[in-house]
Amino acid sequence: MENGILARRRRELITGAVVLAALAVLPLPIADVYTRNLIIITLLFAGLAQAWNILGGYCGQISLGHALYFGAGAYVATLLFVNAGFPPLIGMFVGGAVGGLLALLVGWPCFRLSGHYYAIATVVVGEIGYLLFLNWDYVGGATGVYVPFKGDSWLALQFKTQKLPYHYVTLAFAAAAWFAAWLIEGSRWGFAWRAVRDDVVAARSLGVRVFASKMAAAAISGFFTGLGGAIFAQYVGYIDPESVLGGQFSILIALPAVLGGVGTLWGPVVGAAVLMPVSELSRSYLGGSGRGFDLMLYGALIVVVALARPQGLVSLLGRRRERARAA
Repeated sequence: MENGILARRRRELITGAVVLAALAVLPLPIADVYTRNLIIITLLFAGLAQAWNILGGYCGQISLGHALYFGAGAYVATLLFVNAGFPPLIGMFVGGAVGGLLALLVGWPCFRLSGHYYAIATVVVGEIGYLLFLNWDYVGGATGVYVPFKGDSWLALQFKTQKLPYHYVTLAFAAAAWFAAWLIEGSRWGFAWRAVRDDVVAARSLGVRVFASKMAAAAISGFFTGLGGAIFAQYVGYIDPESVLGGQFSILIALPAVLGGVGTLWGPVVGAAVLMPVSELSRSYLGGSGRGFDLMLYGALIVVVALARPQGLVSLLGRRRERARAA
């Protein structure tokens, strides 16, 4: 049994390395800027969905307020760069740390709630953060903050005419989030968190520290979400409360994991690979006439998957493997 688990985890790691290598060379033959932008956004949300999955999938705490950690990471890294000249390549880790700290501060009172009460509490906290930044003059209020361009630089994560460097930055982010989830899945933490997700009472009776497990999952999830927010800020060059703290971001971060398969290693990746191109293409080709059409597509996809494959799209891959073994 133990050998089987080790073999499976080794296969997962090898598969991850192959996918990483394929994604590394994917943009090289692509000259179209729009297509490269689409790949970058997909990779970014694959990492963000994996970060949400660490808390919502493995630990079972359905958060609808991750936009707070995303926005905090974006603002911290940007303000450090604009006001103090702090390199964003380093500042994004500070933003990630602030995102993790905020997740702990939110989790301290909210993890005493359970089920839908916790989810509602995260929505409220996210809206409080949005309104705070919207009316806070030091961070630009509703006007937002522009990121000044200071020349092409890896240290500043700024490239005026190139998309390729951003591809590798977001790929590294998504790969780091995936690898963290892989480590957690096979660790004692991972087994404890899944026990908390499945049955809190049973987990507590087996000696699992439920509150500490939730806090650890929240800190890791918040860190990666804040890191993604900092990368996003440098990529777009401008942030305001609506663009990084809006409630729609919390939903958009969670949806790829839900669509692909909550609590699975590849679910967030598969969900992002399906959801983000659909979203971007619908907005691009329908323009103003299709306002809100991407949201309709989200809803339709979620309903279809919930009815046909409640375990998510990634379960289709497992089903194919089962048929192959049977054959």
